[in-house]
Amino acid sequence: MKLTILGGGGFRVPLVYGALLGDHAEGRVTEVTLHDLDPARLAAVARVLGEQADGIPDAPTVTVTTDLDEALRGAAFVFSAIRVGGLEGRATDERIALDEGVLGQETVGAGGIAYGLRTVPVATEIARRVARLAPDAWVINFTNPAGLVTEAMSRHLGDRVMGICDTPVGLGRRVARVLGADPDRVWIDYVGLNHLGWLRALRIDGRDELPRLLADDTTLGSFEEGRLFGGEWLRALGAIPNEYLHYYYFNREAVRAHREAKQTRGAFLRDQQAVFYEAMRDPAAPPLATWDHTRAEREATYMAENREAAGAGERDTHDRESGGYEQVALALMRAIARDERATLILNVRNGATLSTLDTDAVIEVPCLVDANGARPVSVAPLPHHATGLVCAVKAVEREVMAAAESGSRATAAKAFALHPLVDSVTVARRLVDGYASGHPGLAYLNRK
Repeated sequence: MKLTILGGGGFRVPLVYGALLGDHAEGRVTEVTLHDLDPARLAAVARVLGEQADGIPDAPTVTVTTDLDEALRGAAFVFSAIRVGGLEGRATDERIALDEGVLGQETVGAGGIAYGLRTVPVATEIARRVARLAPDAWVINFTNPAGLVTEAMSRHLGDRVMGICDTPVGLGRRVARVLGADPDRVWIDYVGLNHLGWLRALRIDGRDELPRLLADDTTLGSFEEGRLFGGEWLRALGAIPNEYLHYYYFNREAVRAHREAKQTRGAFLRDQQAVFYEAMRDPAAPPLATWDHTRAEREATYMAENREAAGAGERDTHDRESGGYEQVALALMRAIARDERATLILNVRNGATLSTLDTDAVIEVPCLVDANGARPVSVAPLPHHATGLVCAVKAVEREVMAAAESGSRATAAKAFALHPLVDSVTVARRLVDGYASGHPGLAYLNRK
């Protein structure tokens, strides 16, 4: 079975390949094709994968290509992890937004809109190519902003595209662990959009243990989200928000911390990964050790500005563990390829799950997965405060898709202006001008 990874020269690809190496059952992935536009990055990642596979006789074969059509033909699964504009583009997104006094994070607020405007046209073309060259393939989207990009691709692929994210999984595992439960044996009630969701219950043997957690300040202070949001606010919500909601609930503090930081997250990753890829040009460099060292530094500094704003301190060792997006991807492929029923939190089309959104809106909820794909489970309605945020951000996503289709600068400005974290139409218009000037990939925004 062939798996094609788009963005195959990306830094996190070894995580996916490492998960595949642990799968020895019938119906597993036996062939991996890495596609990227940068041959040097492909070569670097292929070296890491080669060392990962040492001593494993049934390791999936790895091929690399810069030809998208070649990569897609014959694929059973397509994993999309592209970054349009690279990390330089992310750094530019952050700087332009912060210069206007608004958040520049790559999936939330102005930065997420800019990234979406660059990415949606490319992702849409990929979806068209998949539909033509690999119509039976299942697409697993990890490209950010994941919910928005998944919805754009679903217009051409329907339910054959699903988005994954590691933050809900990581949140659920952390909450289960502090409650003394096996994360693989609990039911997590989680609902929202990508990077805009809430854990509303965690059931162990049918009993919701979240009230016990919310009542215990000591336990709340023992994991990332508890320290980030504080027990008083979590009890007021009656839920544990996805960590990205810190940008909404503590926006002023987050923007100030980001503006005062020595460099933005995108600039840090750009510089850090440039060192990795440059080091990999040396044939004597140990691939896996070089990659591991870079990854450890990356994980330790994740959301550092938010933790500083919240006074949450350094990340705990347990909190540095990946939420396991690579394991989610593997479980998703297993469930479909082997018809093994699984329950996974995914980004999928809404159907009738949330009555406040239309059927085609992509949401992030627990899903039942088998050979027929993923189906969202029934969930209780969101409270009004969450409904308001979800509907507002979904409206922004729709304007981004409309601007990508029409090339209208006015529609792009509307997307910025409607976002809860952009508080001025005037600022929204300046953001469009700034991003259009800073990104060649936004040259298509040439209509009024």
